[in-house]
This record gives sequence, structure tokens and C-alpha cells, in this order.
Amino acid sequence: MARQRKKKGRPVSGWIILDKPLEMGSTEAVGKIKWLFGAQKAGHGGTLDPLATGVLPIALGEATKTMPYVTEGTKAYRFKVAWGAQTSTDDLEGEPVKTSDKRPERADVEAILDNYVGVISQIPPQFSAIKIDGARAYDLARGGEKVEIKAREVEIDEIKIITHTPDETVFEVECGKGTYVRSLARDMGEELGCYGHVTELRRTLVEPFDEADLVLLTDLEAAKPEAADGEPIDYDALDAMLLDTGEAMADLPRVDLSDDQAQRIRMGNPALLIGKDAPIAEDEACAFIKGKLLAIGEIGKGTFQPKRVFNL
Repeated sequence: MARQRKKKGRPVSGWIILDKPLEMGSTEAVGKIKWLFGAQKAGHGGTLDPLATGVLPIALGEATKTMPYVTEGTKAYRFKVAWGAQTSTDDLEGEPVKTSDKRPERADVEAILDNYVGVISQIPPQFSAIKIDGARAYDLARGGEKVEIKAREVEIDEIKIITHTPDETVFEVECGKGTYVRSLARDMGEELGCYGHVTELRRTLVEPFDEADLVLLTDLEAAKPEAADGEPIDYDALDAMLLDTGEAMADLPRVDLSDDQAQRIRMGNPALLIGKDAPIAEDEACAFIKGKLLAIGEIGKGTFQPKRVFNL
């Protein structure tokens, strides 16, 4: 029988809501956080472009099991569009491909905003992470290949103007998974006849996390413990910056368990829910023991049936 390989790193769990710096990729950010915490496992809750800043939720350990609930959540962005040019990347990184001397009035921009609310059809940028025959669109585009990317439906809850000058407009948008803000800028510029591209982009929300939860990379780096010969590394200062794994489940119905109920769930068995306030039926819910997330499951016929159990 083959000996099981020991996992490298600490079995630390929780969420870091990183204020992602400009020009850092999401994968690079995950690697940096994993290294800082000496963690066994890490992942992010939704890609953020290198030229964007803001909310990048990074899950460590058991929190990676809750990542789907974050990636599916509502997102919000604040972004600036420069009018007068469309670029190959729909942002500052690319070269101008269309230009215009026309500039929109605020009323012109406001008049088209309703066209970008609700379920809309959107073509992702040429420089995007969309896969085309197994290859990323941005890799093909960087190789000089122009690819055909199919339009897809995305949902936008709200878009509004924050400030406006003839040369640029700052917007805020609240939207669903898969929305490309760069495509919004491109499409609005096309409709206005003046062209446009994103010059600044900041994500302010990835439900249930927002800017109030943000941690700076510089603060994390300052808290990294120094290794001393023969002494165990003290990660207390870093671990204090983690949000609990269960913070990702804020939008699901919650059940608080007794020790006996928790023991049944740890064994993979259903737990009977009692009391006048006990939920009767929920397609999806989460169960907590002493404030810690223990399981995700469903409630039916007065019992909680676990589907995914967490190691506490």
C-alpha cells in the first residue's frame, strides 16, 4: 500500500478579503497569500483583471469549499471611461483601434443607461479569460490572432453615473457573475458614437464581502512572522486578519446546532431540528456549532441533511 503523501503547509482556514493592488494578477495574489500564511490550500472567489483594484476574496483551507457561493454572488464596480477612443483591450493596456472627436453630454450618457440594465447580451473582450477551443482568448489575442467570441447573457441590476465631464465619465455598476465592465465601456461608446475604454476599475463588492472587509497586502506583509532557528513560527498576527469560513454563507438560512446534533452531522447523518423556530424546509442551508460553520445541506421533514461537512 502506497504511503499517503504529507500535505505541505498549515491547515489554516478562513477568508482574506484582499484589496488587490494594481498590476497584480488574481493567481499571483492567491500565491502570495498562500505563501504568507504558509497555507496548504488557497483559491480566489472571482478573477480580477491586473489593471483593476479592490475586493478579491481569497479562501484558505476549508474556506475553499465555500468558494462557489462567493463566485456566484452579486458584484459591484466603480469604473472610469475615457471617451474618444476604443482600444484593442477595451482598457488602457491596448492600442487605439477606433477614434472620434465627438464627446457626449451627461444627458446623452444617461439616456442610454436603461439599455444596459436587466438581462443583456454582451460579447466579452478579445483580451479576456474566455476559453476558445481550450485556449484562453487573451493568449490567442497576444499571439496576434483575432478570435470570434460568442455573445452571452449577463445580468445587470443597476448602473449609474457618479461624475461626468465631456472627456470621461465615472460609473458604478451592480451586476451578476460573468459581466465584463470593459465590454460595457466599449458598447456604450459604440452606441454614443464617440467610442470609449476603461481607464480605472475598482471592485467594491463580491457578496457577501465589501470594502469594509478589505485588508491591504502591505499590512499582511508587515505581519508575516520571521523564522527563527529551532523556533516554531508564530502566525497569530496574520491569522487575526482572517474572516471565519462561515462568513461566506451569510445569504443562506442558518441553523445553530447542539453538541449532539453536531456529532450526528459529523458522522454524515441527518439531525432532527426541534423547537418552534426550527425551519421546516430549505433546499439549501448551513449548520453552525458554537459560531463555526460545520456543514452545508438541506432541510426537510424537520431534519438537517448534510451534503458537505467541514473539518473544524
